[in-house]
Amino acid sequence: MSTSLPPPPPATTKSNLFAAVDMGTNSFKLLIVSADPYSGRFLTLNRIKEPVLLGLDTTTTTDRSTISAPSIHRAIFALLKFQQILHSHRLPSSNTRFVATSAVREASNQTQFLDSVRETLGRPIESLSGIEEASLIYLGVLQFYSVFHSTVLTIDIGGGSTEFTVGFKGKVLFSKSLKLGHVTLTQNFTPITRMREHIQKEIENSGLIKKIKEFKIDVVIGSSGTIKAIEKAICKGYTSNVDENVGVFEEYYKREWRFSRKELKDLVERLCEEEREMGGRRRREGFFKSRAGFILAGTILLDDIFERLEIEEMEVSGYALGEGVITEMLGRVFEGFDLNANARWRSVVRLASRFNNKKRMKAAAICVGIAREMFEGLRKYNELHYNGDNGSNKVLVRLDEVDLEYLEAACLLHNIGLCTGKKGYHKQSYRVIKNGDHLHGYNHEEVELIALLVRHHRKKYPKSNSLEGSTEEVKQKFRILCTIIRVSTAAQQCLPMDFQDIEFTHSPEGFELVLSEARYESLSPNNMQPLAGDINVLLDKELEHFRMVFKERLAIVVTTIMLMTKNSRQVKFSYFVYKDIFDPLLAEVKPTRVSTASLFARRGKRPSTSRAPAVDPLEDRIEEPWADNLDEMVDSFEEIQADESSQLWSARVYGQRRVKMAAATFRIR
Repeated sequence: MSTSLPPPPPATTKSNLFAAVDMGTNSFKLLIVSADPYSGRFLTLNRIKEPVLLGLDTTTTTDRSTISAPSIHRAIFALLKFQQILHSHRLPSSNTRFVATSAVREASNQTQFLDSVRETLGRPIESLSGIEEASLIYLGVLQFYSVFHSTVLTIDIGGGSTEFTVGFKGKVLFSKSLKLGHVTLTQNFTPITRMREHIQKEIENSGLIKKIKEFKIDVVIGSSGTIKAIEKAICKGYTSNVDENVGVFEEYYKREWRFSRKELKDLVERLCEEEREMGGRRRREGFFKSRAGFILAGTILLDDIFERLEIEEMEVSGYALGEGVITEMLGRVFEGFDLNANARWRSVVRLASRFNNKKRMKAAAICVGIAREMFEGLRKYNELHYNGDNGSNKVLVRLDEVDLEYLEAACLLHNIGLCTGKKGYHKQSYRVIKNGDHLHGYNHEEVELIALLVRHHRKKYPKSNSLEGSTEEVKQKFRILCTIIRVSTAAQQCLPMDFQDIEFTHSPEGFELVLSEARYESLSPNNMQPLAGDINVLLDKELEHFRMVFKERLAIVVTTIMLMTKNSRQVKFSYFVYKDIFDPLLAEVKPTRVSTASLFARRGKRPSTSRAPAVDPLEDRIEEPWADNLDEMVDSFEEIQADESSQLWSARVYGQRRVKMAAATFRIR
């Protein structure tokens, strides 16, 4: 995903996978997302771009052009490729939309082109009007920036047209599409002076300036490839040659997603100079790649728009038409879809990625996954009690999607204070969230709640007066969320693993959090014992807090799947850590789960059933002698098991063909 790490997506099914194909003048773009029907957030699964250049053969800007046969061939080839990808995702046609923009809209052979595509793909293609395109771009921008309550002017420069939209609270107040695109301008106006004259004439004759000045614009946002390329060039120092050494500091480069009027003018001057320089075009091609041939026209066009509309600064959206099409589909499918959900989450991710490197972002994302699973499990348990199935109310308050959003935001932001050092980093994280205007779309109380969750994810447990002035229900929810984030962050810190699966369940004995990882290294008591010791220190107080809040005990089970490559056999080890390792947690000295006794067969022998009263169901499938490299591990386990004073490990070993795998499990209660 980009450098940012959003929370794990919901399990993908045919009902929550959606796709949009944007058939632009310059390129065709496929976007596939997984949508959460409850929160309204979507996560990008696949994003593919194919350079088609439908407008390459346009010869005039006044009469309707004709899409040439080579362009139709390129278009169908790209769409067939997209079709294969959609089939590989098993995405239903009802959740997919193909939309065509200005190149098709303005073509004299539009009907012929659309019929050819329909016949080849067997799918309907929508030719969007300029107003429809502008409206969908505005919807896409709302998913990137939390500007729902602001009057927004969006500008989208495409290959064949430029869309202008004024929107407020999700509604389009005004939209206009001008036949000014970076591809058509490049093709039809070679001298820059002629290009500028044509742009100015089109803008003035459209009445655009007068109409937009009727609104009090709060923010100007640009979108799509040309404007994103301009912002990237400005931020990477293209005008000052810094980009020649960009590889040196690529790791530290953070996009600002905005630029000023002066910065845009400097870029225009630099690109115009390169037109006259010997090696200028080569440098441009090295930076802008496939967009190099059209970037000058796009930059000049945007510069004239800035001048005519008196724009001083532009924010840049990473989302545009494709995300707008997805958003419109989600609004039709999911009742009560929240237009603001994606923008709020984007602001959280942007803040986290601004202060964290990739390693800390990954750790925070793991915390989000653990916390989400615990939250969902507790909510299901709570609903059972609300429905009276068990005759009692233990959690007392209902947990909803908004609470989950606060929890996930706090988990992703909990470690941003580490940028100034480890000591007191939770307090530093709190100050950054509370005092900075970073989280957009949240009110003051919501920001305060997220900041307090971050502040109390470690060290002292929050006092009862942490949320003074709040209702008793809000205070109780805060205690629940605080307990979840403390367990999640502590588990991630003392178990630095890549978890493959997370599960949270309830049984008569209490709650159980199961964390599964996969690794390719040898697993033995020697390298697991320190891990157990760390958990003993870190999770003791957190498990006690959990028991205090939920009146139930929590067991944490960690399962390690070790992948091995030896003689095409499957070898499985199950290690059950005994409770006496975690003496401060529980005084009992009994295994948490009764396992079979040590079953260590020597090479060429089957395990003895006399030593294994509980026969494993896979035992009868052991066919081949043990691999040589297992003998040493077997001997070490036999020694541990024979030592009565060290009741730490019990294990069973069996072999099987096919995939080679080993697993280890330990449990803390």
